[in-house]
Amino acid sequence: MSSKPCRALTLESMNPYVKEAQYAVRGELAVRSEEYRAKLANGEGKDLPFDTVIAANIGNPQQLDQKPITFFRQVASLLENPLLLEHEETFVKSLGYKSDVFERARWLLEEINSVGAYSQSQGAPAIRESVAKYIERRDGYPASFQDIYLSNGASSGVNTLMNVICASPNTGVMVPIPQYPLYTATLSVLNAKCVPYYLEERHAWGTSLEAIRTSYDKAVAEGTDVKAIAIINPGNPTGASLPAEDIQSVLEFAAEKQLVVIADEVYQTNVFIGEFISFKKALRDLQKEQPGKFDHVELASLHSISKGMVGECGHRGGYLELVGFDPEVAQQIYKYISIQLCPPVIGQCIVEVMVNPPKEGEPSYELYKKEYDGIFNGLKERAHALYDAFEHMEGVECDKPHGSMYLFPTIKLPQKAIEQAKKENRSPDEFYCFRMLDATGVCVVAGSGFGQKEGTLHFRTTFLAPGTEWTGRIVQFHKDFMAEFK
Repeated sequence: MSSKPCRALTLESMNPYVKEAQYAVRGELAVRSEEYRAKLANGEGKDLPFDTVIAANIGNPQQLDQKPITFFRQVASLLENPLLLEHEETFVKSLGYKSDVFERARWLLEEINSVGAYSQSQGAPAIRESVAKYIERRDGYPASFQDIYLSNGASSGVNTLMNVICASPNTGVMVPIPQYPLYTATLSVLNAKCVPYYLEERHAWGTSLEAIRTSYDKAVAEGTDVKAIAIINPGNPTGASLPAEDIQSVLEFAAEKQLVVIADEVYQTNVFIGEFISFKKALRDLQKEQPGKFDHVELASLHSISKGMVGECGHRGGYLELVGFDPEVAQQIYKYISIQLCPPVIGQCIVEVMVNPPKEGEPSYELYKKEYDGIFNGLKERAHALYDAFEHMEGVECDKPHGSMYLFPTIKLPQKAIEQAKKENRSPDEFYCFRMLDATGVCVVAGSGFGQKEGTLHFRTTFLAPGTEWTGRIVQFHKDFMAEFK
């Protein structure tokens, strides 16, 4: 008798920490929304109560019709096919390319040789130099290209840092709640400990030093070796933009407890109220004001081409800057990223044009400025339209849009809805979001996917989808939902 062949890899034999990881942004709600989208595309959606699916669950601007910035794509086209450089006059006369597009492409090709070739593992030196100059202009303090590590989007930078920091299952990293699930999922895969600290919803989702200290003390008392604290500013999923005093308090706490600070700043150009203050600038200010006290603080700051007005998610470009790290640790970080060879070279080039865009007086500046401002103003307009919609919804509370690409409203649901959710084996906010998707085609993410204080319910929505008509769908759905379950 022949025995039935068995697979070597099963759910029981695979890495259990991968199974435990959760990533709600692309979870069951998103899968169902794509099924609806496919049904409509195949002409099979006549039974659905909507004719379009709105992907308000993920910050993916160009999937939602945000147009690429012309200068960036024109440069990229020449990098991908350098033979086009031999026909500059034709492209200028017939396709509207400007002379500075060709200048930038030629300069980048001199530095990288080809986008089809590997670069240095840390990234092309000239591009890292451009990043360093951008940081200097932004913060008013020196930056060195040697401290810049280009990455496969900011997510790759986070993954690198977590792998280096998490030395054992007892290592803890402080993560803001609500948080972008990249952090908890990565810690889960690494079998390390998430040390959650709650943001203050009543204070525009700012950080609370008291909450941070309480969380830290509890983790240490339980035997956790807390090594780092992560901050997302502007916030995801909250949309908060941290004031200077919140940033300084985090740095003071990190200095006191000798914690690595991971500053996720990918939404730094998406600020609608106030101004963006980088952790690098705040740290340098403190070091200047109080010599010696903050000299040992280790700060890793991350940025990306995926967000802002650029939205080039698919090109996978980003960087991280290391400040105050032990040179021997930096060498180990370099070794770790070397295992992955190098980040995508075309992504590196788009990082360069992001940090060094056309300047006033240059041929491409006028169109670049028009496109950049148009994207920014469109995001702001849609953010306020969505906020205004929430203002008309019973039991929904939301802060004014401060920054990033998201709103994170509180929802207060009737007891009957909570009971029905329990019958369907779902959390109440997840139940609400599924009902919204099924009724409107609008896909959002339940607050439980990001973490939230016990007894509170939320959902996260982007405001990237074009137009504002779909906000009315949410208002009507909510009205009907509340009437059904009252």
